[in-house]
Amino acid sequence: MKMLNRIPVELIFWITALVLLAAAAPVKHGYIHHFTLCPLANMGFDWCPGCGIGRAITQLFHGNIRESLEQHWFGIPALMIIGHRIIELVNRRIINNRKLKYKEKRYV
Repeated sequence: MKMLNRIPVELIFWITALVLLAAAAPVKHGYIHHFTLCPLANMGFDWCPGCGIGRAITQLFHGNIRESLEQHWFGIPALMIIGHRIIELVNRRIINNRKLKYKEKRYV
């Protein structure tokens, strides 16, 4: 449990979001009704930039590049930015652990 407290919340959020998007079924907007937290979708609007990026990333995880670009052109860059941020957070955590171990060795 102590180890979970050391992991940044942002890292847990991004990894969870990508896992959920990868596990989602790749469907176009409006074909099926499902539960959503999106206020625009719940008000009946067909267009939402956030939902479009999510659907585009889901299509990418299923290998459908053309459908991803049809959903939202920013899906590919968004996935690259989120992936870069995850790598950056993991590297920062590793560097901090090394610094902490080095300090502990100096005090012993």
